[in-house]
Amino acid sequence: MRKLCLLVVVLLLPSFALADGLTLYTASTFAGADTAAEAYVELLKAFEEQTGYVVEDNSSASDEAWKASVLYDFAAGNEPDVLFFFAANADSAPILSKVVPISEINAAYPELDLLENQAVAEADGNVYAIPVRPFWEGLFVNKDLFEQYGLELPTTWDKLERAIAVFRQEGIVPISVSLSDIPHYLAEMAILVSGPVTEHKARPQTLEDVPASWFRGMELIRHLQQIGAFADNAHATTEERSSQLFREKKAAMQIDGSWFANSIPAENMNTTIVMPMPAYAEDADSRAFVGGTSMGFYLTRKAWEDPEKRDAAVALLSWLTQKESIRALGGQGLSGALLESSYALLDNSDVMLRPFQDDMNKDARETWLLECVSAVAEGSMTAEECWANVMALRPFDE
Repeated sequence: MRKLCLLVVVLLLPSFALADGLTLYTASTFAGADTAAEAYVELLKAFEEQTGYVVEDNSSASDEAWKASVLYDFAAGNEPDVLFFFAANADSAPILSKVVPISEINAAYPELDLLENQAVAEADGNVYAIPVRPFWEGLFVNKDLFEQYGLELPTTWDKLERAIAVFRQEGIVPISVSLSDIPHYLAEMAILVSGPVTEHKARPQTLEDVPASWFRGMELIRHLQQIGAFADNAHATTEERSSQLFREKKAAMQIDGSWFANSIPAENMNTTIVMPMPAYAEDADSRAFVGGTSMGFYLTRKAWEDPEKRDAAVALLSWLTQKESIRALGGQGLSGALLESSYALLDNSDVMLRPFQDDMNKDARETWLLECVSAVAEGSMTAEECWANVMALRPFDE
């Protein structure tokens, strides 16, 4: 586990007098086999040492029993002061009246500038949680293969195409993917790098509303096929086999998510990195990546309205959600270059975009990913035909 030098991190405390012995209560899922459990305990201990407060933590592994116990405590008026819990889904709905919007905290403590991440905005438009441990998707790179063949990392599209050409010539699969099994990440990323982030956020209702970058993105997949980016059997292999090629260093790159990072062998963590897919279109944001989050830290209304606890509880929330704290809690078992590159990716959380396939109905999503992608790649379907087929299924109807 990555150790964090907690005592050198600057704690941005609001201006108030410390009150030795004041007790704060927390609850989280950083416990048991969670890889960040030790880091969480260290964070709380360091906070106590710097402030003189006492933190009573009631953390447990995330399961239905723990979730039910948290909701019961809220219903009974026994909620903690700071809580790590689910955000922006059905689980968070019952507690929203008893937690404080981040905007309200920032208005009272502007010096803290707490993150208001719209990825966890609730139905009322407010952001109540500061997210920790998001999922992310990016371009995984076996950087030792790039070094072996004297190639620059694919930070631009020209460098990516140069690498594809060299690896293809050397008998190494440039980008490992199964076009018939799970082309999901390639498809989403191809559209993201083909236009502005505003178009990736679109949820068109008709074919005429489909953004231009969605067509360019599908055409880009065809282009990648034509220049030899994929394995010859990419239309017939499985995700499991294509991923194994990358892990065995028989493939140079793979577009995938944080769940894939956890499958990278420990001995490869220093030779594997993740980075944004380079921008293809001039109006694409080279920092943008696909991701999201499911849990974050909340400040409860009970602590906010307690004049003796309010400053202290806000300070604890700020401490737990500073960049170094989030990094300590979000490593998820990664190490070395892979861990550090994932941090660099997440530093651009202002351009972290929700996967739009998650908002599609099942029929439309399967038509796009399991019928269109492979057909467009091999040239038997055009991008226009693809989106006509998908939009006929009204993918974003509520």
